[in-house]
Amino acid sequence: MPIEVTVRHKGVADDDQEYANQKAEGILEEFSRIKVEHVHVILNIEKHLNIAEVTAQARNHIRVEAEESGNSMRMSIDAAVDKVARQLRRRLEKVRDHRAAKKHSEAERAGGGEE
Repeated sequence: MPIEVTVRHKGVADDDQEYANQKAEGILEEFSRIKVEHVHVILNIEKHLNIAEVTAQARNHIRVEAEESGNSMRMSIDAAVDKVARQLRRRLEKVRDHRAAKKHSEAERAGGGEE
């Protein structure tokens, strides 16, 4: 089960749960390249705050988490999903940069003696 939406306290509308599920599906689709295996969304209401926590787990021990609170549950979900997406993009860029640097250093070693 790659997507899990949990509600901690009653009071979260079914619409918001479905919205969180759709946003989690978007993460799975957008980051299929790094093989996101599981997305867990936790929705919570405390007094007047709507809190959304999003955790995404991918292969190679990649785990990113984000928590956001606000007046609207949908705004909280959007903000938390955006934070997770930003963290995953950063991880992807690090891998790309590392591979490019490795390829560049290998090319220098192969042709380094000739001028």
